Amino acid sequence: MTDDAYLFLLDDASVPLGVVPAAVGDLACMETPAVRAWLDAQGSTPGSPHLRLLPPEETAAVPDGAERLPVPLSDEELSRVRHLMAPESLAGIEEELLTYRDISDGRDGLIGRALAAGVPPHRIVELTGEDPATVTAAARG
Repeated sequence: MTDDAYLFLLDDASVPLGVVPAAVGDLACMETPAVRAWLDAQGSTPGSPHLRLLPPEETAAVPDGAERLPVPLSDEELSRVRHLMAPESLAGIEEELLTYRDISDGRDGLIGRALAAGVPPHRIVELTGEDPATVTAAARG
């Protein structure tokens, strides 16, 4: 296994392998001179339906003989690629987990603001469902 994702070209755009980079959104690697030069050398474009991307754990699936290029992805970019590759049955729950992560990122700050505003700790526990120890820890900063 490699630590890099792989861009590669498929002969048949209808093959359901990897994700089309354009579907992932902005990817920093697509603007690098190395990727631009590779695309030019292949006679391809960033929006080509033949261009695909696989995360590091899936790069063994790149077809033998396919033109390929390793590319680094940020954690957020890699998360988006994996999300697009997930079966629909998992995509929904993954979306819920992402929403939870986004909401819980500011949990301690929100608890701290609630305490500073005078909301009693037991009420924060009731409203959030958080463990009392979590509320106490957030109060300490």
